[in-house]
Amino acid sequence: MFAIKTIFLLTLICPSQTSQSLWDLANENKGLLRISTLFTAQNVRAYLSADEGINKAIAWCKETGVTHVFIETYRGRYTAERKVLQYAKSRFTAEGFDVSGCVTTTKIGKISTNWKEISCYTDKGTQKELAKIFEYTASIFDEIMIDDFLFTDCECNECQKARGNKTWADYRCELMTKVNQDRILKAARAVNPDVKIIIKYPQWYDNFHNRGYEVVQQTADFDKIWVGTETRDYDNRRWGRKVQYEAYYIMRWLGEIGGSKTGGGWFDPYGTTEDTYVEQARQTVLADAKEMLLFCYGSLLRETGPANVKKLRKEIPGLFKLAELVRNKPIKGILATKLPNSDADGEMYVFDFVGMLGLPLVPSAEINLDAKAVFFSVHALKDPDFPYELRKMLDAKKPVLITDGLAKKLKGVNLEDENLTILKVDGNPHNLLKLTRDELNFIRNKLLAPFGIRFDAPNKVALYLIGNNCLVVENFNDGPVDVSLEFSKSVKAQKNLVLPIDGSVNLSCTAKKLDLTKITPRTLIAVEYSLQSAGKL
Repeated sequence: MFAIKTIFLLTLICPSQTSQSLWDLANENKGLLRISTLFTAQNVRAYLSADEGINKAIAWCKETGVTHVFIETYRGRYTAERKVLQYAKSRFTAEGFDVSGCVTTTKIGKISTNWKEISCYTDKGTQKELAKIFEYTASIFDEIMIDDFLFTDCECNECQKARGNKTWADYRCELMTKVNQDRILKAARAVNPDVKIIIKYPQWYDNFHNRGYEVVQQTADFDKIWVGTETRDYDNRRWGRKVQYEAYYIMRWLGEIGGSKTGGGWFDPYGTTEDTYVEQARQTVLADAKEMLLFCYGSLLRETGPANVKKLRKEIPGLFKLAELVRNKPIKGILATKLPNSDADGEMYVFDFVGMLGLPLVPSAEINLDAKAVFFSVHALKDPDFPYELRKMLDAKKPVLITDGLAKKLKGVNLEDENLTILKVDGNPHNLLKLTRDELNFIRNKLLAPFGIRFDAPNKVALYLIGNNCLVVENFNDGPVDVSLEFSKSVKAQKNLVLPIDGSVNLSCTAKKLDLTKITPRTLIAVEYSLQSAGKL
């Protein structure tokens, strides 16, 4: 704790010392939260082929608190040279970095009839080439990350014939599971029995199964999993339409599936400003990721990258503190179940938008009848017993929030229940960002009643309940906001962390009420609290 505070002050008082200090701080805290970056195969060629480029890369990593580097062997029909890879690996290792390999499975063999970066894995030639790439990589590295292009959307004649009467989702999940087992895991381990292989899932969890990501089976097969936590600017024309909470939801959701296999979150600078770039980092860490990867070295040297990294460097001491606050602590709130391989049917990524409404969600891959409060979308219909389970929860007087899309599909279920609230999504979760404060308070008051809390806040202010005595509020708005929490018992509270370092908030407690006023735009605050009478939330 002392080290974090000391470096934090150095960052403010003496910027010239930040470089070495941040490297030392990162090494002291890498057991808590490790920071990594990736050199793509093309980055290897451009930046790691000579000592001058390697020296600059090492200096940049140390200035950024990066202690773990991934060096990629293959991407988009380019394979980095063995001698260059081996020399770069040796240089980084000698400088005290942890070093792993990486493969991006783009443009291998026969190309898909749809997305031209993606391959047809029904094709045996593609499978053989894939195996060779992993054999090569395993001969150099003991750990290999697979970037999030390990899927297929091909609909060629060969794929259609092999699919038969199966759905595309079923066929692709079965195909990719088999390809992964035989052409990646088996092939790599034949060359290097000690190799550990990480599958990194993309952020688009509602489409996983449609493209061959069978997250339950594949998570069981691979040694580790990583998570894409890229969210970017909502209004960006190319990269936008994602909300910040998505990074938190998917990291927690896949974290439940992966358990101890879950590693880090991976985000990039594309389509971001400094504010949205660091919000990716905050959401990744809030979701209890053990590591965060800054993709990628080459991209972070140009366009928005330098400004993003400058802001992130200032925030890193606080991110270590945030990691300490959440590490391995249970989260509390409203169960939000996304069943694996379930279809969104007009409610794509609805969980991300519900999280922006100030409802503290507990992302899950299962329906838990013991939950105190629950949110269900059309995804729940993947479970044939869902109507019965819903009725049990309502009979138990538990507050339940369901989407209007789900309500329309529930046949023979009485929806006239005082404990049931129907959320109007109207087939477009983006509509939820238009809900007023009063509309949100009505929903929140019902759903948070079992936890002895009322939360009064405008839209785009998220609430997280961490452990027994910590809560986090994050203002994603571009203007200041005032929020309040009312507890069922008298409360005492104090600020534990504010991010960014120049962010501010006024905190006051009166009896059972906690007021957080003048929260600056794009600001996170962590509060430690205690209830004055016996009992827990």
